[in-house]
Amino acid sequence: MSDPDISDRDRYPTLSAHGQSMLRFLQEHPHAPIYRNQSGNRLTLEEVNRARAFEKRVRSARVGWEPQTEPEWLRAFVEECFATVPFYRNHRLDPTRVSVQELPTTSRADLSHDIAAFVPDTVPTARLINFRTSGTTGHPLLLASHPFVAASYLAFHKRALDRFGIELRHGRGQVGVVLVGYQQKCFTYVSVTPTMDESGLAKINLHPADWRDPEDRAKYLDALNPEVYTGDPLSFSQLAQLPLKRRPRALLSTSMTLLPGLKTELEQRFACPVLDLYSMNEAGPIAVANDAAGGHVALQDRLFIEILDPSGARLPPGQRGEITLTGGFNFCLPLLRYRTGDYASLGFHRGEPVLLGLEGRPPVMFRTDAGIWINNIEVTHALKPYSISQYTLHQQADGSLQLRWVRHGAATDAVRRALETLFGAGQAITIHEVVRFEGKIVQYTSDLPFQP
Repeated sequence: MSDPDISDRDRYPTLSAHGQSMLRFLQEHPHAPIYRNQSGNRLTLEEVNRARAFEKRVRSARVGWEPQTEPEWLRAFVEECFATVPFYRNHRLDPTRVSVQELPTTSRADLSHDIAAFVPDTVPTARLINFRTSGTTGHPLLLASHPFVAASYLAFHKRALDRFGIELRHGRGQVGVVLVGYQQKCFTYVSVTPTMDESGLAKINLHPADWRDPEDRAKYLDALNPEVYTGDPLSFSQLAQLPLKRRPRALLSTSMTLLPGLKTELEQRFACPVLDLYSMNEAGPIAVANDAAGGHVALQDRLFIEILDPSGARLPPGQRGEITLTGGFNFCLPLLRYRTGDYASLGFHRGEPVLLGLEGRPPVMFRTDAGIWINNIEVTHALKPYSISQYTLHQQADGSLQLRWVRHGAATDAVRRALETLFGAGQAITIHEVVRFEGKIVQYTSDLPFQP
């Protein structure tokens, strides 16, 4: 979404003098980081009003369906997919003559192969945007989206916060959200949120390389005093080590498994709730952990969740299998029986669907030959240019690496050089080619205990 040829008026169509002042504050503060990119909400006034209405509906909507049934909207959604989406139309099935359970499933590999085939014919292309995912399951993606879709995330975050009794209040002249990462290379930018009266938003990298002085991190974040931080367990672990004096009202953890021990530590450190969100770029926020429900409670009223066995058969509530999604709020990427690669069983709590025993993607830190710890996302970035269908990387207790992969055209020597560039020329690396992986793979693993 970063394009140097796009003007600020294009990035912020409704920007006021107050919004301009906020952007200057975020960018020009004496302790500000080195912002690497530019982005913006790109929302027209009509879309701002529509986003507010969407939020109101989402926060009051009933989420769920009766056990062993399907939601009322599902059949019409399936028929619309077959009528307007090239990929589904190519199945050459009559959706009125088959049940949802008989429809083929889709996967991340399908999206990776041709994302354009998943964009409905009815979507105008003039204002489409795209973004790349890091590919934690072995398939880096280019995903189709729209400024309105990006703005819609806030509605589901607010619904999740509602469960903890938190109503966001920050608006004009205040910073609402800071997204924190911890990577050697990270997409960073500043923006404003027009649906919150142009409250500030910043996406920053806590890695020292993005700061003129590492001590600036705490000074800058205290100056921003955001109402909410979003990030993942790795970035929050780094955030907790900073001598921050200001406290947010909540932390939203996404992307990776948040272990209970770290959650408790973060809650004590920041004296606020820490929400564990199950979210992915393909579908947005899916569910939020809730102790009373015993698992992750569904957040989207237009997202149907199935649990499938390896053959694609739907499992009854209580049986563990692969989380599979139909629906979603991204009208540029309607999902039809999308296999996520994550596992859980489905339960119901007070009429709401709950993912029980969710097994997401755990965070992994690897040690380089120089003794530096790096995020597993760095590996994904290093291997992104190469044609690899799937891979796993394991670090043994002696520090050596084992890469197993379905090569799909990439040159072994080139991949080895990429890993040596990341880990060091002296790094011991063994590469094994496999024909295919069976079942769900755990992409990143290590026998080395992380020692920050």
